Amino acid sequence: MSGPEQEPTKGVSEPGPTVSESEPAVSEQTPAAPESTPKQLVVLSGKGGTGKTSVVAALATLATAKVLADCDVDAADLHLVLNPKRRHHETFISGKEARIIADRCSACGDCMDHCRFDAIRLVVDADGRSVYTVDPISCEGCGLCARVCTSGAIEMLDAERGEWFVSDTRHGPLVHARLSIGGENSGKLVTLVREQAVSLAREIGAGLILVDGPPGIGCPVIASVTGADLVLAVTEPTVSGAHDLERAAELVQGFGLSLAVCINKTDLNPDMAGRIREVCTARGLSVVGELSYDTAVIRAQVEGKSIIEYGGSPVADQIRDMWRILEDRLEEPKE
Repeated sequence: MSGPEQEPTKGVSEPGPTVSESEPAVSEQTPAAPESTPKQLVVLSGKGGTGKTSVVAALATLATAKVLADCDVDAADLHLVLNPKRRHHETFISGKEARIIADRCSACGDCMDHCRFDAIRLVVDADGRSVYTVDPISCEGCGLCARVCTSGAIEMLDAERGEWFVSDTRHGPLVHARLSIGGENSGKLVTLVREQAVSLAREIGAGLILVDGPPGIGCPVIASVTGADLVLAVTEPTVSGAHDLERAAELVQGFGLSLAVCINKTDLNPDMAGRIREVCTARGLSVVGELSYDTAVIRAQVEGKSIIEYGGSPVADQIRDMWRILEDRLEEPKE
């Protein structure tokens, strides 16, 4: 499977339709039992560019009665294939941010002297006056400046760190988010996306939550996998792919979660693919899918389709085979 994941610039509005409050979901959902707890399949990659989101888009085409969640909030791109129509939008508030009230400021400079993040600057305004301002990118919201200000000129405000959405797609509802440029607490935003996905799945009776997780092994990844029923790690036959797969495996297995592996573009480097199989055998991991390199995947992305929708590729059949295995794994009880 080919086609690196496209990462849009953070903070730039995603392409496609504008907010739509009234349009229903395009795809039909086959409801599960209302009281059932939805299963959660989280798709990860130890590194970016392995084809993780392309695999998620293909699985979204095959799965029924599901809710989709894009937890790669730093660089979300599942929407590029699914073309969502937004029906709910909220601002993500996390932490505090300092603001200097100019009319109260005595210009003593104590706030700048005490700030350890160089977030307070002395600048010249349009009238030629020297004033103190706060750089919101550098401000950590610790509140020390407000404590040392004897003039009461600094207030701590709720910080807007991003936004999250509930959208309709042709493959079911999608909960996704975008972290602001320089925004922090991406792990909290990931947790919020998953919580909203679970709530929505219970509301509509969906039996599965399909999560497009972030790359790496940091806080957003931990927030993505916690409590998952099954984790699928998508890797590639390269040195970095093998190395980062081992790091991701250590993380997931450290939480006692069930982990399966998909080797993407396996025929580009058969020797390295063999090494990855050896790593999986040593760790007791099953390789549930091996996907060939095929430029049809790129052509599908250009048309805004998953490889399953595009068709005419052996990769589509390989993903169908992998999905059947994943479905069986999801039915297994948690260890």
